Parts: sequence; C-alpha cells; structure tokens
Amino acid sequence: MDKASASSYVYAKAGGMLARSFTGARTASLFEVKKLAELWTLVFGDDVPVVPEEMLAEKIERKAELTFVTDFKNLLDCYSKPEPVSLALLQYYDYCNLKDISHALQNGAKELPSIVDIGRFSMLDYSAWPSLPDITKGSPLAWYDKLPSRSEQKDFDLRLDTQYMLSLWDSVKKVPAGERKSISELVGEKLVLQNCIWALRLKVYYKMSEDEILKNLVFLSDKKDSSDPLAGEAVTILSFAVDTYSDWSKWKYAYLLNPHTEGEVWSVDPRWLQQSVMLDINKKALKHFHRNPFTADVLVSWFMIKQYELDCIRTAAEGLRLSVDEAHMKEFAGIER
Repeated sequence: MDKASASSYVYAKAGGMLARSFTGARTASLFEVKKLAELWTLVFGDDVPVVPEEMLAEKIERKAELTFVTDFKNLLDCYSKPEPVSLALLQYYDYCNLKDISHALQNGAKELPSIVDIGRFSMLDYSAWPSLPDITKGSPLAWYDKLPSRSEQKDFDLRLDTQYMLSLWDSVKKVPAGERKSISELVGEKLVLQNCIWALRLKVYYKMSEDEILKNLVFLSDKKDSSDPLAGEAVTILSFAVDTYSDWSKWKYAYLLNPHTEGEVWSVDPRWLQQSVMLDINKKALKHFHRNPFTADVLVSWFMIKQYELDCIRTAAEGLRLSVDEAHMKEFAGIER
C-alpha cells in the first residue's frame, strides 16, 4: 500500500494495540497479582507453561519482549520503506545481540545464544554463527570482526553503545522536516538523559573522576563540554556535589530528581533519576501518539510506550520471583511516588 494508506492503517492498528496494553491506569494491575502464574494469564491470556516457579519469571520476560518486537516488526512491515528512525529504534536489538554473542563466544558456547531476531530489519547475519566477521560483514558493525579479550570487552561495548546512540540521533535528521521537531522532543531528550544517567552512575557508584567519566559519554562534537547537544547536560552535572541540593535545584531536569526536604540530609539518587526518566518519556510518548497521527511520531511513540510496558512487566515478574511487596514494586516502576 502507499505511504498515506499505510500510515492510516498503522495508526489504527497501533492504537488498538495500545488500548489492550498495560499503559496509563492499567499499568498498576501488573503489580496487583500475587503469583507469577496470575501475571502470565493477565499479560498473555493463554495457558501457563508447566515449569518450575523459578523459571516462569524468565519465561514471562522473554515472551513479553518477543511479543513487543514482533508487534513492532508487523507495524514496520506495512511500509515499503520504513522511516530510518523507526528502524534505528528496532536495531537496538542488533547491538544487544552482538554483545551477547561476544560474551557467549568468550565462554566457549557451542550454540548461538538466545537472541531477539528482528528478521529482515536486522543489520547482522546470525546464520553465520560462530564467525564474528561473517555475522557483521557488510553492516555498519563490520568493525566488530574479532572476538575481544575480556580486558577489551568494556571498550567494545562502549563503542557499540556510542554507535547506537549516534545512529539514532542521526536518524532523526532524516525525518521529514515538518515532523522532525516532534520526534526530536522524544528521541533527542531520551538520548540526552541516558547520557546524564550514565554519568551519574559513574560518579556516584564508581566514584570516577570527571576526566574518566568524560571518556565514557557520547558526544556529537570534539569539544566535549557543556555546549554539546547530546552530552552537554551530563557534563553540566559533573560539577554538582552529589549531596548538595542547591547545586541541582536549578538544573534543567531537576524535576526528575528524588525529592528534597528542607533541613534533611539529601543525596542524588541515580536509580530514582532513571525511573523518573522512564516514566516521563512514557507520559510524553502517550501524548505524542495521539497528537501527531499519520506521521513517524506514531511508531516512535508507540515503541517508547511499549518499552515502558515491557519494563513494568519485567519489574512485576522479578518482584514476584523475589517476593517483593506490591508497594515497593509500584515505587520502583515509578507509578506510586
């Protein structure tokens, strides 16, 4: 079908999927079930697999992820030529798969590890296992043509993360001019905040120096300072004291930080920021989906909404497996704060 017809069909189809999803007010129901078997039935509506309880959480997470990816591929299939930004979002799984393949080979695996195959949209040839050069041959990841040593793995993983973020950022520029601003609000802000979260984790958990952290951020320019469109906000917060709220209070994204009460001890919480970002992006994506029908914004916002749903399903499954109470699961998912 032509692009206009495809866009109309995709908007209707994607809207129907969201109506059945655990989004908005329905998200809370994921955390109100008491057993993993109940969660399976709630999410998938079919027979619960006959497996030990400790394996059911993993099966729930795996099936939820594969369902999400399959649904997105089906939507992309409606277009003869999908927008590059939609492809870049989906190809996140190629980057993750390559990391898993590398780790598996390092551990002497004889069979291809469990991957998320994105079919014809993939950049990689998984049938070439176990040859890394053949798996990546002819793709933007062709540089990954040898098995890194364990000491090199961190650098290879960082290069993959950097390439993915830059490819996603660049894909936004290819969106039609009239739709680009809206897409940038979602994708651009998400990438900026991912840099911030990573910088904060390195600062708080690993006690890295500013110079060390800068080497692990993704920049668009060679200046590597606060003027960079992608990493500028992350550079800015490196100068903030982790236990001084006044440093953070005027930051652009201060509304996403863990609450501060005057007179009480406070310290910035990377985990809280990560969950706040996930929740905030989800809320914005829900607005974008209905605000810009028949545009690239539909698939981009749908992907992000369903990513949040997937994260919540994972949280619920892991919480039940570890016997975490409902209130703590909801707090971790960011729906009750």
